[in-house]
Amino acid sequence: MTTRTKRGRLLRLAAGILLLLLVGAALTIIWVTQTPTLRPEALAALHSDEQVQVHGGPWFVFWPTHGTPDTALIFYPGGRVDFRAYAPAAHAIAAQGYPVIIVPMPLNLAVLAPNKASQVMAAYPQIHRWFLAGHSLGGTMAARFVHRHPDAVAGLVLWAAYPASEDSLAALAELSVTSIYGTRDGLVSADEIQASRALLPPDTAFIPIPGGNHTQFGWYELQAGDQPATISYGEQQEAVVRATLQALHSGM
Repeated sequence: MTTRTKRGRLLRLAAGILLLLLVGAALTIIWVTQTPTLRPEALAALHSDEQVQVHGGPWFVFWPTHGTPDTALIFYPGGRVDFRAYAPAAHAIAAQGYPVIIVPMPLNLAVLAPNKASQVMAAYPQIHRWFLAGHSLGGTMAARFVHRHPDAVAGLVLWAAYPASEDSLAALAELSVTSIYGTRDGLVSADEIQASRALLPPDTAFIPIPGGNHTQFGWYELQAGDQPATISYGEQQEAVVRATLQALHSGM
């Protein structure tokens, strides 16, 4: 076999490998960007009203129209979930006087940008007390941010989520943490939530939502692998908002 023939074969092999890598990358991007279908309630909550001013940009901001708030909530969406699915909850929380900033993530994966909260905080110097919250993977990455920046936040609210083992918050006794979970969650089980106690401060509040599942923490169609809830979207959302507001109040 001549040197030229060997070189040709190597070039063809390299081209084939490159093509496979490109196809794999394209399929991965398609997979992560195919989010569950939003419900109409999500889009309706993106509009301003007398209580809440809503505006977009690098983040989606829900700001109370009255008062001068000094406490705000940054929210990390769940993995492969359209960030707009959390607009109704954000709107409801903001209507009670707490600005909420939903942070869209690259390829809908918070794991690709867990430190985005720093940018939000820098943009709103008038806010003196920050809480982080997140759903599922978003909650895990919110916990990662708190682990890396423990002095930057007053509290953490986990929606069907828990920290990764390397991001334990157990030693942060002064941190206000609330863990909210559905008893029919098919993706993050109640057993997993209970096992996360060892990774969280001893005074963490664990709040179950009887009949709630993983999907209904947002307003989108049933997520693959989840169980059907035995309560309505509205009932679960009311419980989630109520528990989150309780966390914001108690952390003051």
